[in-house]
Amino acid sequence: MVKTTVSVIKADVGSVAGHTCPTQEMLEYARKKLSEARDSRIIISYYVYSVGDDIGLVMTHDKGEDNTQIHKLAWDVFKEITEKVSKPLKLYAAGQDLLKDAFSGTVKGMGPGVAELEFEERGSDPIVVFAADKTSPAAWNLILYRIFADPFNTAGLVIDPVLHDGFIFEVMDLRDGRIVRLKTPEETYDLLSLIGTINRYVISRIYRARDNEPAASASTTRLSYIAGKYVGKDDPVLIVRAQSGFPAIGEILSAFAIPHLVSGWMRGSHYGPLMPVSFKRKQNIISYFDGPPRVIAMGWQISNGMLVGVEGNEPVDLFEDPVWDYSRELATKIAFYMRSMGEVMPARVELEEMEYTTLPKVLEKLKERFITTLK
Repeated sequence: MVKTTVSVIKADVGSVAGHTCPTQEMLEYARKKLSEARDSRIIISYYVYSVGDDIGLVMTHDKGEDNTQIHKLAWDVFKEITEKVSKPLKLYAAGQDLLKDAFSGTVKGMGPGVAELEFEERGSDPIVVFAADKTSPAAWNLILYRIFADPFNTAGLVIDPVLHDGFIFEVMDLRDGRIVRLKTPEETYDLLSLIGTINRYVISRIYRARDNEPAASASTTRLSYIAGKYVGKDDPVLIVRAQSGFPAIGEILSAFAIPHLVSGWMRGSHYGPLMPVSFKRKQNIISYFDGPPRVIAMGWQISNGMLVGVEGNEPVDLFEDPVWDYSRELATKIAFYMRSMGEVMPARVELEEMEYTTLPKVLEKLKERFITTLK
């Protein structure tokens, strides 16, 4: 049986009024290029979205993960938008996430974020694609733990015999490039000991323990590690499969109900609440202190390699429900509280993360003024 691959590749290649949002011209250019790719049968279906200042490409195809043709398509789209739209319009941070000059087979390590899942379609295969702005890949750590390992969030872990067997978490050490696999519930404490160190260890993939079926895939790009300095947020993406042997849509979404603190926000230097927002209601345009960090949720069915939405391939806006207004209000209160501390930790990220910002340049002038007091 031919497997279906869902590829989500995103990048910040310029925006209006600082880090606010891309222009419609940029989005239309991306849609045009992906439409041509569909007509040429490079991809089967597609969707173009934006969250904050990022443009994301959701593509389905039968070419598998890390496919050069798919990754080059995405790279060319972002590169052409930069050269033909962003730079001529003098948009802010044009081409910001394109950290290499020439394509080298995959966009991994070149700046754009990417999450991919290849799987054999079930009788019914719902998926949710999450896209966040103004935060790092570690933003998914607590969310994915809640979805796939916390019975207080996901009832199916207790009452569904398939989920009851647990899941395998693939955790990546971003500093050393190593991966470890841990199974829940048996190794839950070991998992938490790693993913609680949010800016070093991130969950990259999740598999169903019973049969190793892929359940979720998250982007793990750290732009500062590639560039050696702060060049923008990592703004991660996430694909989660739902229902029939996986957590239900409602269980997946409930993990976002109480906004948790994530790193990023203004200048990539602060902790703020991850706010679930509606993209239909235009809540995905940032404003307060370049934030707060926010996330959108796009729901589809996958059928014979196609994205099936409510109108063609238009996804369901899963955070549009008024019930999420409570979470947004709570996130707003948390954001104002965190900002009340100004530039004092823990509102600001730890020193190791600040070393990738412009702060070291500010402190350089004090270097020679320190004196030794210990004898």
